[in-house]
Amino acid sequence: MQSLWMLFASFMFAVMGVCVKLASEEFSTSELVMYRGVVGVTVLATVIKLQGGSFRTTMPGAHLWRGVIGVISLWLWYYSIGQLPLATAMTLNYMSPIWIAVWLFAIGWWHAKGDVKWPLMLAVGFSFVGVTLLLRPAFHANQLTPALIALSSSMITAMAYMQVRKLGLAGEPENRVVFYFTVMNLLAGIVGVYLTAGSGGPVWHPIDNPRSIMLLLGIGVCATSAQIAMTRAYRLGNTLVVANLQYTGIVFSSIWGVFVFGDVFSWHSWAGIAIILASGIAATFYNTRNTERGKAIATTDPIASEV
Repeated sequence: MQSLWMLFASFMFAVMGVCVKLASEEFSTSELVMYRGVVGVTVLATVIKLQGGSFRTTMPGAHLWRGVIGVISLWLWYYSIGQLPLATAMTLNYMSPIWIAVWLFAIGWWHAKGDVKWPLMLAVGFSFVGVTLLLRPAFHANQLTPALIALSSSMITAMAYMQVRKLGLAGEPENRVVFYFTVMNLLAGIVGVYLTAGSGGPVWHPIDNPRSIMLLLGIGVCATSAQIAMTRAYRLGNTLVVANLQYTGIVFSSIWGVFVFGDVFSWHSWAGIAIILASGIAATFYNTRNTERGKAIATTDPIASEV
């Protein structure tokens, strides 16, 4: 049952995507990252204190690395959500397990001295067929740049997921893992506002209406709860079930995109989404069943064991 935390996380990430897309009409990407951090730090600091937890960690370097790569991925993802149909941005971001598969294939090939895992290669190959189909409408709509940015975000997200798994296996509580990530969100958002400032100085858009307040709170609360649920799922759940449940986020975001934003997709887009979904599930299954250590999935994490 612990694996079902990923189902909740995927739903909350999809709701966060809706809030981000709506809020991007009023705020810059750096501001959205910052406000996510503000809400996350406040909520998690309160929760940790109430639970009698500690902010002390024996892995500051691991938290710093997870924060840096996570913030870069988040910034790129938020930007792409504001520029693309929600389902497109979310699906491209969910390419991260494919990149993990590529990483594992490269390591396996190196250690096996050229031993090619053809089922894994087939899944990876089909996933890029799906990306091509999904990017075709984006290309015709002059949205290729944000689409490629979303794809880049998924590559960096894969690195962040691997670090989250390592922290969880090392015994770091999920609240502490997400807390330090939200601290990095807050700091990076502030720095981003100043770095992107023009000659007139940094621009802080006013929060002067209930809609803006609710959207920013929604981003922070949904993102924080989703991060905690995801971290708990990877730490306590069945690896194969958890990794595949994350793909429900594509379904949730597609539904939100159609009903909230009126997104209309061609058959190319739907085919691309379906192929990426199927390829990701296949790659995840293969990665989990064919670890170099050969242990049961209930007692090991194949991704973390390889990095």
